[in-house]
Amino acid sequence: MEEMIQALKDRRLSYGVSQEKLASAVGITRQYLNRLETGKAALSPELSRKLSETLERFDPERPLTMLFDYVRIRFPTLDVRHVVEDVLRLKLSYMIHEDFGFYSYTEHYHLGDVFVLTSTEEEKGVLVELKGRGCRQFESYLLAQNRSWYEFFMDALMENAIFKRIDLAINDRTGILDIPFLSEKCEKEECVSVFRSFKSYKSGELVHAHPEEKPGMGNTLYLGSMKSDVYFCVYEKDYEQYVKNHLPIEDAEVKNRFEIRLKNDRALHALQDLLLYDDPERTAFGIINRYVRFVDRNETKSRQDWETNGRWEWFIGKHRQSLTLTTKPEPHTIDRTLGWLSHQVAPTLKLIRRLDMANRTQILFRLIEEAHFTDKHEKLYQQYRTKPEDAVTCKKLTKQIKK
Repeated sequence: MEEMIQALKDRRLSYGVSQEKLASAVGITRQYLNRLETGKAALSPELSRKLSETLERFDPERPLTMLFDYVRIRFPTLDVRHVVEDVLRLKLSYMIHEDFGFYSYTEHYHLGDVFVLTSTEEEKGVLVELKGRGCRQFESYLLAQNRSWYEFFMDALMENAIFKRIDLAINDRTGILDIPFLSEKCEKEECVSVFRSFKSYKSGELVHAHPEEKPGMGNTLYLGSMKSDVYFCVYEKDYEQYVKNHLPIEDAEVKNRFEIRLKNDRALHALQDLLLYDDPERTAFGIINRYVRFVDRNETKSRQDWETNGRWEWFIGKHRQSLTLTTKPEPHTIDRTLGWLSHQVAPTLKLIRRLDMANRTQILFRLIEEAHFTDKHEKLYQQYRTKPEDAVTCKKLTKQIKK
């Protein structure tokens, strides 16, 4: 027990947390915490667990972080080269052109998961779409350009761009959020919100070796209507990574994710706030606090006066490190193609190879040698071999922001 107490104390000191601050966060007095650390009071297993969990929320290496996880911007021009080379600052020659589109656009270009859609209709202009993986890949190009997201968004504003959708993803790496708990709060009407709807559901079953070991399903909670210009999605990211990438839950870097999904003017206002104040904490939680608050029921008071739930208080800012805007650059690689080959094609190739060996034939060799290499494959080959710094331009916009 003495070793456990000393380990907790050492961790508290390494995080730069005072006894007063930790005691207040746990709900005990500073004097009692001091008695625990000096061995004058016994440390129960329950209090030891609570102290350890609370300390993790003060870990300076594991704060809440925010990422841009979806970006869709429309530019009022038909000049796709200008958008790609002057705003995205990518070389159009490195992009693959497809003569079909989506969202009613007629064609598109893509470099990995960075998509640029075009049309001959003036009102449609040029649409840039970056989903989650596209955002991570674009960050590798921003890094090569020595440019930030803020600078990119400023360049887009200078072009009178229309921000169709921006998703702000808050990653909870220590388990501050508890999605089943929040869903229960919604069911019990202990969620004070301007949203008129919520939806809670299981997002994907986890399959283990033994049926009795199934922990159930990953939980997802939607707050607000997905058709509105602002709504929230909260889900268990570690479960998602298990299902998608077979990553053990205990090894997941992010436990939960809170996504703020913004469209049209809501997206623009959030970006303007970020650009003006450079304070992700202010922007993200300003939006969250405006729309939702989880409370504890108190029948002696009106619902609006119910006290904010302590666990929710922790998430929105009490007793934790400030939210920071981060990036996670991931260059466009062949890994996803290899994953597809591994799951969909490799077993068949192995079958043909075994038949070749048994029959002393060279069917597999001939299939590969006689395969037709299209222009698209040539471009893919070029993309996979290109370093981010080789795919970017150095052009800078010189226009002034139009009032």
